[in-house]
Amino acid sequence: MSYQAPLRDMRFVLHELFDVSAHCELLGNGLDRELIDGVLDEAARYTGEVVAPLNRNSDEEGCRLQDGAVTTPQGFRDAYRQFVDNGWASMNGPVEFGGQGFPQLVSASFHEMLMASSLSFRIYSGLTEGAVLALHKHGSEALKADYLSKMVSGEWTGTMCLTEPQAGTDLALLRTKAEPQADGSYKVSGNKIFISGGEQDLTDNIVHLVLARLPDAPAGVKGISLLLVPKFVANADGSLAAKNALSCGAIEHKMGIKGASTCVMNFDGATGWLIGEANQGLACMFTMMNDARFQVGLQGLAIAEAAFQGGLRYARERLQSRGLAGAVQPDKAADPIIVHPDVRRMLLTQKTLTEGSRMLAAYCARQLDLEHGHPDAAARKAAGKRAALLIPIVKAFFTDMGQEVASLGVQLYGGHGFIREWGMEQLMRDSRITQLYEGTNGIQALDLIRRKLLGDGGAELSALQAEFSALCDQQLDRPALRGLAQTVQARLGEWRELSSEVIAASQRDVQEIGAMSVDFLAYSSYVLLAGLWLQAAARAQDALDAGTGETAFYQAKLHSAEFFVRRVLPRASGHREALLGGAACLMAMPEDSFAL
Repeated sequence: MSYQAPLRDMRFVLHELFDVSAHCELLGNGLDRELIDGVLDEAARYTGEVVAPLNRNSDEEGCRLQDGAVTTPQGFRDAYRQFVDNGWASMNGPVEFGGQGFPQLVSASFHEMLMASSLSFRIYSGLTEGAVLALHKHGSEALKADYLSKMVSGEWTGTMCLTEPQAGTDLALLRTKAEPQADGSYKVSGNKIFISGGEQDLTDNIVHLVLARLPDAPAGVKGISLLLVPKFVANADGSLAAKNALSCGAIEHKMGIKGASTCVMNFDGATGWLIGEANQGLACMFTMMNDARFQVGLQGLAIAEAAFQGGLRYARERLQSRGLAGAVQPDKAADPIIVHPDVRRMLLTQKTLTEGSRMLAAYCARQLDLEHGHPDAAARKAAGKRAALLIPIVKAFFTDMGQEVASLGVQLYGGHGFIREWGMEQLMRDSRITQLYEGTNGIQALDLIRRKLLGDGGAELSALQAEFSALCDQQLDRPALRGLAQTVQARLGEWRELSSEVIAASQRDVQEIGAMSVDFLAYSSYVLLAGLWLQAAARAQDALDAGTGETAFYQAKLHSAEFFVRRVLPRASGHREALLGGAACLMAMPEDSFAL
């Protein structure tokens, strides 16, 4: 399958919805529209011509482990060299360590392109950026001097080593130990599983960020520390010392992302150094976890875009049957399947979920930028709250959406979608992991209610709802948009009421949190996307009223907004009814009754 970056839609989101030039001016990074568009053009070339052709073969070839060394699929090393040499690796890195300081609002578009081209290839660099964030914020000056510049450049990669066989979501069960040494270092011993890029042949060094327990640490999550444990210890001059006492014991045989090495890592008294304070590892790790969860959300978006492109291409080419109202192309043996209403339903569902999620990704990326870069402290704090509210939604909804859109892609191809050489089934397999790693989507839903909604009594969610309610009010006097605005406004009112009911039910019975969480996250996501589609429709109508050209593009935005509100947004009603069904019907049946 080929991939072509959706540059026109990306530019619509960046320039017309979120005014990225003004955003960059506020952040003081010196980027302007011309430079941003040039970066997007080059990103589209690199991902489409260099990375995308590797995707199919990497799935067939996979990774190989021999004598503790992993060989990545053919072509990955050269593509990664170009990734580093052309500065893509350092795009988001801190300027003082050689990074380019691009905002997330811009870099998210490149990362979407990269993931849509080959999710397996992106895995190797993805966690490095999060590791850079954690080390930059919490690491000692000595550690930053020794490791950060080469991680920022991409010359070295980073990993996140959390999971153990007995400790996945519940990190309180973690057993890896870190013994202090006289020179201030630690000896780290234990086993980690599911470590993305834990071993590979793309870079000379891999910097592992490892969660472990120090002697006499408090029990549970309060006794977890974060340590930097490199594959090779760095000398003061930047050269590499002898290999550390760690190894890759196995690589997993997986359902998807087969070109990415997912490793079992063994630490056998490996030398490491503390990042941040002792027993504060989770706080340090969450610096990179939020970035990782945002990036995984982008993975779902990227898979969806690739699946939509494939489905649209096939629907235009595949001749099958005649249109219900008669022949559309009588000169051919049959009509292309895009003329059939059910195929249109699938394509428009793909299109509106994908483009709506791209808008929400940009909205969230903007908050992440403002959290770190706004010149006003109060504005930074406000953006941080908004980003924290959105992260579980972005991670969970986008990845559920990616799996749905990939499944629709298979359906559009019919029997050919089930056959490997067409590429659609790979997208469905690759996307499935995104719903699981960096916190399963059920965990994201719990986080949304427990930490975000209940954490402040619904204050931040109420502020978000009010923002979109004001947008609706602004469109009520526009005849072309009044109907859409009224529908979205009604849903926002329902969302407010539902949020209050969720808070009240959670306070009455803690089991209600788990019973309601997944449906509440889905409901919230559909209403959020409806608000963003109204915003997109308003911008499109502005352009049409001004006669700025590209009539077909803007009309398509209006059609898409109408479809989403009429045919996709009603899903929210089902989620509302389900969550109001309560916890009793889930918890009342005895465990033994599940199988009689």
